[in-house]
Amino acid sequence: MKEKFLFFIKLIIVTVLVSVFAFAVVMPQYTGNYQASMVDKVARLQSMEGRKIVLLGNSNLAFGMNSGMVEEAFGVQTVNMGLHGGVGNAFNESVARLNVEEGDIYVIFHDNYTDNDTIKNPELAWITIENHFGMWRLLRPKDILPMARAFPTYLHKCIDMWASQTGNAEETNAYRRSAFNERGDNFYPRPKTQGGIDFSKVTVNPVSEKAAVRINQLNTYLTKRGALLLVAGYPIAECETTPSREAYAAFEEDLKEKLDCPVISDYNEYRMASDYFYDSYLHMTDAGVTLRTNLFIQDLKQYLQKQESE
Repeated sequence: MKEKFLFFIKLIIVTVLVSVFAFAVVMPQYTGNYQASMVDKVARLQSMEGRKIVLLGNSNLAFGMNSGMVEEAFGVQTVNMGLHGGVGNAFNESVARLNVEEGDIYVIFHDNYTDNDTIKNPELAWITIENHFGMWRLLRPKDILPMARAFPTYLHKCIDMWASQTGNAEETNAYRRSAFNERGDNFYPRPKTQGGIDFSKVTVNPVSEKAAVRINQLNTYLTKRGALLLVAGYPIAECETTPSREAYAAFEEDLKEKLDCPVISDYNEYRMASDYFYDSYLHMTDAGVTLRTNLFIQDLKQYLQKQESE
């Protein structure tokens, strides 16, 4: 019994020492990374007082919205929380539970709703939250096990960078923390398309039941706090393989049928020429950002005006 007790004590000591080494010495190693911009986005969101517009989604939003234009159009402070589809819709939506105020407007801009309500890439999620413990609030109880499984791989990479002193570096392109402005938009200059984009990924997918349940639960959470949840369109590249207008209309109806919150966009209006896309079928050039932002502003204005008249 005594030997087991001593082993248990030693195990605790080793665990504590390893944890201190990992979280206080080695981490973080990705502070210049694209994902680290979420730290700044969350800090802005949590510091905002009064009514606000919060934009939720992946990189189609990070590379496709001018939040300053939105602020000017509605006179409401705006933050762009869009980042990376690799972590999954559930993770990208989780920020909507931070600092909710009465009168807030939250808008989801997913390009698909087929997710199974999990963190898509837990290692990427670790790169995002690292040892910024305030960010751990973005994780749900069900995310703990997959995050724990991914931690050794993430930590191994951190140790390699720590040992070689190559961590916390920034790229020289759009995929870096400093490429985002104070509102959370990626403002790296994108004057024209880079070409060579794989537009075969432009598809229409059904809305999964798990995604619908999660979004409806979020809608209930926000509604109880006097906030509004909406769903809006994403940029759709118009090319030879783009699904038909009928397919997008059916997708829109599927959303409206399964979601409790309003869908404010006609998705076919978001079909855009391929030269509005920068380096991906979801990332916009500067001109594409302006076009897409104006479409969203028009959608939101029409919805709010309709609500006021009823």
